[in-house]
Amino acid sequence: MYVVATAGHVDHGKSALVRALTGIEPDRWAEERRRGLTIDLGFAWTTTRSGADLAFVDVPGHQRFLGNMLAGLGPTPVVMFVVAADEGWRRQSSDHRDAIVALGIDRGVVVLSRADLADRGRIDEVVAQVAEELDGTGLADAPVVVTSAHTGHGIDALRDRLTDVLEAGPVPSDAAPVRFWIDRSFSITGAGAVVTGTLSAGTLGRGDTLDLVTDNDVRSVGIRGVQSENAPHERVGPVSRVAVNLRDVSAVDIARGDLLLTPGVWRLTDTVDVRRISGPGFDSVPTRLGVHIGTAAPRGRVRPFDADHARMTLDRALPVIVGDRIVLRDPGSGLIGGGVVLDAEPPELRRRGDAVRRAEALSDMSTDGDALHEVVRRGAVTVDHLMRLGVVAAGESAPAGVRVVGDWWVDESAWKIWIKRLRAAVDAVAVEDSLSRGLPRASVAGAVGLPSDALVAALIADSGLDHADGYLTKQGVLCGLGDAEEAVAALERRFADNAFAAPEADDLSALGLGHKQLAAAERLGRLLRLRDGIVVSPRSPALAMRVLAGLEQPFTTSEARKALGTTRRVAIPLLEHLDARGWTRRLDSGHREVVR
Repeated sequence: MYVVATAGHVDHGKSALVRALTGIEPDRWAEERRRGLTIDLGFAWTTTRSGADLAFVDVPGHQRFLGNMLAGLGPTPVVMFVVAADEGWRRQSSDHRDAIVALGIDRGVVVLSRADLADRGRIDEVVAQVAEELDGTGLADAPVVVTSAHTGHGIDALRDRLTDVLEAGPVPSDAAPVRFWIDRSFSITGAGAVVTGTLSAGTLGRGDTLDLVTDNDVRSVGIRGVQSENAPHERVGPVSRVAVNLRDVSAVDIARGDLLLTPGVWRLTDTVDVRRISGPGFDSVPTRLGVHIGTAAPRGRVRPFDADHARMTLDRALPVIVGDRIVLRDPGSGLIGGGVVLDAEPPELRRRGDAVRRAEALSDMSTDGDALHEVVRRGAVTVDHLMRLGVVAAGESAPAGVRVVGDWWVDESAWKIWIKRLRAAVDAVAVEDSLSRGLPRASVAGAVGLPSDALVAALIADSGLDHADGYLTKQGVLCGLGDAEEAVAALERRFADNAFAAPEADDLSALGLGHKQLAAAERLGRLLRLRDGIVVSPRSPALAMRVLAGLEQPFTTSEARKALGTTRRVAIPLLEHLDARGWTRRLDSGHREVVR
């Protein structure tokens, strides 16, 4: 399937050529046929010599309908540029040429129409004139065909040249996500809302669910059916003219410039940084003007950085990506020029001199997207996000200097900085609190400025730090006890004589051992805390088991207390600790046994 848009001055025979090629009247309105003037977009189709489907989008040539013309050209990759052989190059010829340049269209056929009204000398003169006017544009080397829709002269040759150009072009991906710019919406009785447009990539089919993006809403819609060239299809691929019958939405809620999108793939934005492709410098254009993207025509505000770069702020959010072409238009004076999107998620400008620095950055950026620039700018970003910005394609490998961490691309320099910050944060915790268990893992992302917790595990693995029980410490280094060291050592000397000689609460307070100090000592294996504030030697469970195993089974709490040579205050929490570890088993309220 192929789609071609017409272009050229009003009344130069664009619609007549489409009729001659297809046998279909492209002018849809009675007023258009009555006046012989194309007002809105027209549509027709035929078959190429190789059997492929070829659809035409016939655009109006009159300056008053420039917006309609741009909506037809915007999503269409190939153009049939028409100049009347008898009249030659005219004002709207220049407007349409400038629009083609702005849109980056570089494939097409140049047609001299109405050859029956000009002699050979005049035809040669117009051919030379057209070559001069198209010099330096994407159509400079386009084939030229001399035709007459009235006599049929050159129509077969035009069909052949169109076929050559179309078949030599790139093959669009039918696996790409759908971004379907709507150019018409209407309602059919019994079917509901129908929208039409040019499908440039991806596929559309009955039963699909898409996002419908309108001027003030995004909603999920289902496809009831699709047609192409007035015939129903289960699925339609690129590049083709498609009519889509939607469920659960009214045609009155949809307008030209709205879109159907593959859900979860596209990012809507109302702010982009652009580079001038044609027309005057950004520093000399109106601050507010019309902007054409796809079939949409939002109003835009220009903030120039220099003559070639500017920030565009649109009055509606659209799924714009790097490399998208935009056309700038003053509704009062016509076409101004065009640009290409360099950044679909530009940084905020807050400091003095940011605009100058931004111009310098943009001057080095590619219109194909600079993945490394985007990763370095953010430190880390998901591949899906880069794809939504139009910076990378599915399956593209990470550039040099970028580390792949799961679904993330990470700047190697930023990674080294984050590791340095993490080590410093661990050191700071140890200095601030000698009893600390270390830096909590949950605090890592905030401590180093990571954009996502998804990067924490990989950062810890690369940091050379120890990670245990949710805390990070220097490798091979246990946090000490600081000022509590002497008091804990005193307890250890006490336990050396009697592992079950638990100190009273007042004794612990006198030693300056509170909850924090005791927790640190237990973490280091220097003592064991039981319930009710009982503190004993960490050897006490093993020593107790040796004694209890020698008792007649089962044994009572009193028998255990006497055998261990301790008090009931210590014996009961200790026995419960042994129960919890599965070393002893409580049989009833008064008896236990050792688990063999």
